Amino acid sequence: MLFVMLNKKFAMPDPGEALAGRAEAIDTAAMHFVNGRPLKGPYPEGLQKAMFGLGCFWGAERIFWKMPGVYLTAVGYAAGETPNPTYQEVCSGRTGHAEVVLVVFDPKVVSYAQLLRRFWESHDPTQGMRQGNDVGTQYRSGIYVFDDAQRRQAEASLAMYQDALGKARGTITTEILPASEFYFAEDYHQQYLAKNPAGYCGLGGTGVSCPIYDEGVA
Repeated sequence: MLFVMLNKKFAMPDPGEALAGRAEAIDTAAMHFVNGRPLKGPYPEGLQKAMFGLGCFWGAERIFWKMPGVYLTAVGYAAGETPNPTYQEVCSGRTGHAEVVLVVFDPKVVSYAQLLRRFWESHDPTQGMRQGNDVGTQYRSGIYVFDDAQRRQAEASLAMYQDALGKARGTITTEILPASEFYFAEDYHQQYLAKNPAGYCGLGGTGVSCPIYDEGVA
């Protein structure tokens, strides 16, 4: 039985085996706990979105809301099968979702390439279906792109960071996929480490700097 449970944690569920979910969105916060902005928008014109999975979303979100030029962050679930999942359902390994951070940013202040650099340097992208002591498909590393320009930059940055890491540190397992629907996580998960400053954060980088890549910049 233990082997079966662990296998579910490391294997993505087949679509036909995923939990059914629900038609309605689960309840979440209305406002960002740190900056007081509406969590679900509307967001000002000219801002862009990015989405990243890098392990437990509590610590991952804090990494991004502290960056200049980031207008808003939110945590949720993406890249899975189950509509409007709960945290307990995601933890079961039967929804296929990753814990992710939605980042709304001003490209005039912070570039997508700078967000990518922070992403790579803030976790270990070689660990597969885990991050540190957090084990399961929900903790996998992922970049979920909103357009072709983001995809090109994500793929280029992956190649550059793999070169920087070297073969001795392992192969990057980060998935790069089109951004699927983002399901907001429950209220208590939003900006968790601002509400609980001594709360758990299991993230740790490799200590290797990531070269930065911007399209059109030599």
